[in-house]
Amino acid sequence: MTKERKEKFMIMIKRMKSFLQRWLTITSSCSSFAEEFLHTDEQLMNMSSPSTQFAPARRMDIFEPYHHMSMWEDTFRGDIMPNAGACMITPPNDRADDKSGYTSSEQLIPSGSEDNQAGKSISDKVQRRLAQNREAARKSRMRKKAYVQQLEKSNLKLAQLEMELERARQQGLYIFGSNGNAGLNSTINPGIAAFEMEYSLWVEEQQKKNVELRTILQSHVSEMELQLLVETVLNHYYNLFRMKADAAKADVFYLMSGMWRTSVERFLLWLGGFKPSELINVVMPQLEPLSDQQIVKICNLRHCCQQAEDALTQGMDKLQQNLAQNILTTTTGMGSYSSQMVSSMEKLEALESFVNQADHLRQQTLQQMSLILTTRQAARGLLAFGEYLQRLRALSSLWAARPREPT
Repeated sequence: MTKERKEKFMIMIKRMKSFLQRWLTITSSCSSFAEEFLHTDEQLMNMSSPSTQFAPARRMDIFEPYHHMSMWEDTFRGDIMPNAGACMITPPNDRADDKSGYTSSEQLIPSGSEDNQAGKSISDKVQRRLAQNREAARKSRMRKKAYVQQLEKSNLKLAQLEMELERARQQGLYIFGSNGNAGLNSTINPGIAAFEMEYSLWVEEQQKKNVELRTILQSHVSEMELQLLVETVLNHYYNLFRMKADAAKADVFYLMSGMWRTSVERFLLWLGGFKPSELINVVMPQLEPLSDQQIVKICNLRHCCQQAEDALTQGMDKLQQNLAQNILTTTTGMGSYSSQMVSSMEKLEALESFVNQADHLRQQTLQQMSLILTTRQAARGLLAFGEYLQRLRALSSLWAARPREPT
């Protein structure tokens, strides 16, 4: 019995293969016919004789689902039942009569009023079918376009992540562990990692802005174009202040330490950035000639900046003293340890406010200088300050690459 079952099973598989081959043959013929039918839509509309018509669509029975469903039933019935006969599948040649009937029905007939109406009805059906096909094709193209766009965005994000990871490996991310030192068990601060990445892009963009300012100042451009470029450069600095505010929320000590800047820039660092009065001192020689009114306003602005800088510096000194006093009280055992540590934490949270106030002072200085100066003077001042920062970074590179005497 086992051998007979195996033989029946092999016969069933062979019949299934044969049926699938015939099914593919019929399907391919249907596809080619449908393609030829769609290609003749223009010929149907542009035929010179209005009396020509095709046979009704009901005669186009190349593909009949019910017929093939019955063939499937016959196939399985013949395989499962031992006494059943061979698989009853109608080969393509057996349908020659149907095809000949279809061919004969396509012949042209004489024209007449009824023929014209029938032709018009067929033409309307063809037009509706073509319109449906065009709409389906349009929706398919739209879906494909949306999918391609989404795929491109995903590839772009992946490339950016890979670039950020490679850049982080090359530059070295800020890493902190449970003891505050880098190690194998350390974790990466995502806020600081994002800031380092954004700042490196910011520096590259600033170099491009310097080139644009230098080029536009050497050419004869309209005042409006120059004003647009000045506003773009100012917004570029404002974007840096926004980035620093986000980084301060992640780790204010990292921002104040200047680890994200070069060595020479860290030497001149004040509360995570440049002093506003330093900005005025750098650009003043590049702004001449200045009117008397401009000189008075700039001097007053510099005096106000120096006063604000002194106030922030004194506030930082006071914060350091209070923090040291709290730690000293904790080590000597006076008061509750937990309450003293909570008080110290609250004082450290004030560091973020100091950094934000310093950046706000820098932003206000840039805005006031742009209002005091003319558009061309503001462009020259921004170029001078941008080149100043670029020279500081270049000096840091030279210092790092200097030859060292062997120890």
